[in-house]
Amino acid sequence: MGMAVGARKDGQVSDPNIVPLIDVLLVLIIIFLVITPKVPTGLPTLVPQPPPPQPKLELPDPHIVVVQVMPGGKLMINREPSDWNSIGARLSDIFKERADKVAFVEGADDVPFDQVARAIDIMRGVGIEHVGLITPATMSEE
Repeated sequence: MGMAVGARKDGQVSDPNIVPLIDVLLVLIIIFLVITPKVPTGLPTLVPQPPPPQPKLELPDPHIVVVQVMPGGKLMINREPSDWNSIGARLSDIFKERADKVAFVEGADDVPFDQVARAIDIMRGVGIEHVGLITPATMSEE
């Protein structure tokens, strides 16, 4: 603020009085400080939660056929031992009277894929229309 050094002959000073302006600004600052915390500051979010624990897999439904390819050339059909020579006839007997031709293949971690592919080929050869793959981690959580 400046200081008025001399007055005009009629005694009026034309300097604006800014004290009321400062009072209004202070009141506005106080109002905005009080209102600001009540304004939402962001969007509501949902934090991803870990998946619920899966129930342990038990012996599959008898209608589900799982062919397990084990290390060393061993085979199992629904946890019953089998071999490469009899797997085709056994699967043919299982699916002879079934309308749904669906089976699954599970290969162990250290089994070469050509053995898994061989099992899939035999399954497709006996008329199984849909062959699914099961990872070892899925079945080993029992």
